[in-house]
Amino acid sequence: MTAIDEARPRGTRMSRPARRVQLLGAAQEVFVAQGYHAAAMDDIAERAGVSKPVLYQHFPGKLDLYLALLDQHSDALVQAVKGALDSTHDNKQRVAATMQAYFDFVDSHGGAFRLVFESDLMNEPAVRERVGRATRECAELVSALIAEDGGLPPEESMLLAVGLVGMAQVTARYWVSAAGTIPRNLAAELVANLSWRGIRGIPRRDADAPAH
Repeated sequence: MTAIDEARPRGTRMSRPARRVQLLGAAQEVFVAQGYHAAAMDDIAERAGVSKPVLYQHFPGKLDLYLALLDQHSDALVQAVKGALDSTHDNKQRVAATMQAYFDFVDSHGGAFRLVFESDLMNEPAVRERVGRATRECAELVSALIAEDGGLPPEESMLLAVGLVGMAQVTARYWVSAAGTIPRNLAAELVANLSWRGIRGIPRRDADAPAH
């Protein structure tokens, strides 16, 4: 029995915000387990312990539910990365904290990373926009620090930032899917060390100096 099962007695009246949270939690469980296309509003209503009319009062359709979840968890990832970068002024520790943020994200939130990184609805423009926004905003946060510290022009800083967040995302997803024996913190540390050895080897130069 999950936390949603324990907290969803039929007939219980909830405030609108509380009901929305409950419905999103139920929808997330169904979408993560079945994917978007196989999931049905009937399944989500049953999972939440409500009638379909109640579900439709809050979300007009399945796509609305899915996009609300994408917004919720994309924002959570961006805020986690921002918090990691703001947590210290030491760049090596910033890299480590950012990698840890990605590994924590894939290992929590009830498998929500599969909606953000592995959606089966990428042909839907609204989904593509949200997934792309999450990656772009994380990269922009990293890029600003690379530009400030390394004196690199925006295009080069962004390229490196995309590489770093891409490494974080792919390795974190591999780690959780492999279900091996490497502890999460050690896995994040290994990737952070690899990333730091790469990024610190890039020569610093003035932003207005020509590239060679």
